[in-house]
Amino acid sequence: MSNNTQFSIAVHIMTGLGYKDGADMTSSSLARSVNTCPSFVRRVLSKLSKAGLVHTTTGKAGTCTLAKKASEISLFDIYEAVDAPKAFSIHGYDVQKPCPVSCNIKAALERVLEKTQLSVEDSLKSITLEEVVSDVKSV
Repeated sequence: MSNNTQFSIAVHIMTGLGYKDGADMTSSSLARSVNTCPSFVRRVLSKLSKAGLVHTTTGKAGTCTLAKKASEISLFDIYEAVDAPKAFSIHGYDVQKPCPVSCNIKAALERVLEKTQLSVEDSLKSITLEEVVSDVKSV
């Protein structure tokens, strides 16, 4: 099973921008921090820009900066911006008709997923980017 790391990378990028406290940064410098290619960082930045979380300029000398104060950005804002996956996925195996567990497990897991997802989202809403930046600076 592959993991989708786009949310953690987006938080990494946003923390880098917040850490520099308003200074313009390039996708190349952010990519070095994340240890990935600048084109991937630009794709993530595009999503963050569309969500109104970063300002970007294009071109060879293009830069980006936070569009809001770090204290005004929640981790949920970032989570939504990059369309991160749900807390977990439910398997797609075919139902085995003779087995009552097989016939009903997906519906039961959907209810669990809904509760878990709401809990994750509520938690992310309560954490600001400023808190993450502060944690990074204090370590």
